[in-house]
Amino acid sequence: MVEMDAIASKNHHQAFNVSIDMHQQGVSKCFDDDGHPKRTGTVWTASAHIITAVIGSGVLSLAWAIAQLGWIAGPAVMVLFSFITYYTSVLLSDCYRSGDPVTGKRNYTYMDAIHANFGGNSIKVKLCGLVQYVNLFGVAVGYTIASSISMMAIERSNCFHKSGGKNPCHMNSNMYMISFGVVEIIFSQIPGFDQLWWLSLVAAVMSFAYSTIGLGLGIAKVIENGGVGGSLTGVSIGTVTKIDKVWRTMQALGDIAFAYSYSFVLIEIQNTVKSPPSEAKTMRKATLISVAVTTAFYMLCGCFGYAAFGDSSPGNLLTGFGFYNPYWLLDIANAAIVIHLIGSYQVYCQPLFSFIEKNMARRFPDSDFVNKEIEIPIPAFQTYKLNLFRLVWRTIFVIVSTVISMLLPFFNDIGGLLGALGFWPLTVYFPVEMFIIQKKIPKWSPKWTCLQMLSMACLLMTIGATVGSIAGIVIDLQTYTPFKTNY
Repeated sequence: MVEMDAIASKNHHQAFNVSIDMHQQGVSKCFDDDGHPKRTGTVWTASAHIITAVIGSGVLSLAWAIAQLGWIAGPAVMVLFSFITYYTSVLLSDCYRSGDPVTGKRNYTYMDAIHANFGGNSIKVKLCGLVQYVNLFGVAVGYTIASSISMMAIERSNCFHKSGGKNPCHMNSNMYMISFGVVEIIFSQIPGFDQLWWLSLVAAVMSFAYSTIGLGLGIAKVIENGGVGGSLTGVSIGTVTKIDKVWRTMQALGDIAFAYSYSFVLIEIQNTVKSPPSEAKTMRKATLISVAVTTAFYMLCGCFGYAAFGDSSPGNLLTGFGFYNPYWLLDIANAAIVIHLIGSYQVYCQPLFSFIEKNMARRFPDSDFVNKEIEIPIPAFQTYKLNLFRLVWRTIFVIVSTVISMLLPFFNDIGGLLGALGFWPLTVYFPVEMFIIQKKIPKWSPKWTCLQMLSMACLLMTIGATVGSIAGIVIDLQTYTPFKTNY
């Protein structure tokens, strides 16, 4: 009898253990090791996010940037920036997990990685947070300006052709910036980064569309001209003064840096990727694909744009084609730019939205205004969870960025300044320093010395580009009236 009870008890425990194992397996299928819902991102969705973030309005200023540097330095600088961006992005992807690269604690945002490596209250952490979020806000301003230029290009092109070329069709940019802002207020209510994948895919397709059209028009223009424009050293002294040549060269570096800026959203993108394989491994592949594709497009668009227009290359390649035929093709390209920028705006702003909302939830845990989510059923879709704080704060953010865009509508100068301010600290310095800490690289070792030399060289480029872009803004402000910018 006792033996029978022992057997029954043993069977009961085995059944209980099996049920626990099955439950844990069920949970692991639904949740990741940190208790969050299972991530579903792949190499391709991560690549789409990166391409959406990278191939933005920056591609349109590359012909102008090459024109300032010439045929020798222009392409060389572009290739150099691509290598730096790829290398430092790989370093940064290794910092997604603290400690063990497969099972270590996850860092959900760029700032989480900074906290984990430098400690919570260090000056470096505060400096990084300030630079990152100011840069993200600046990108919102830059993309609002770029979208308004493309919308105006469509309107002016159609106006010009309707009038038979008799009407110069000058117009104010404010209405177009406000229209873009209204659209972004709506899309800003998408709660989180992981729900943006479809918008990123659409935006990535649009980036290829307008880049391809710009490339095609550049090739056609070169054929029409019967030769390649430009010079080995770019815009010559005499056409511009010596000091202007210096400022323009520095600003060109900033524009190219801006065209490659995405490191400050890389950790957020990596946080959408599933494992196994490890997130860092997937991200290395996604980074390689994205930077290779981006650089190929940048080289083609920038070089053919410069070949088409020579030293007179415009600050915005597509609007620089002006009223060339077929004008409907230019309209399609500019419409694709606007759609792409709508997606890019969200990719860049979501980390800032998340940072503010998490901090407010931590400060006011009992506030319904901050934390309560109101479920709104939407037919044929999932239930939408409306948060009042999210609605109010994100709306105010878009309004403020739109108003500043109307105050400072200088596309090339703003792009150069943003690229300069964000490139060294966010793309180079912090990834390098975190990698050194993570991998425990000894001070003054060959690897440590090489990494520090890379960081110092990029710092010097950043200082030069910042000075050049500020000089450009100062020059533009001398002939500018707020809210009355006409094109």
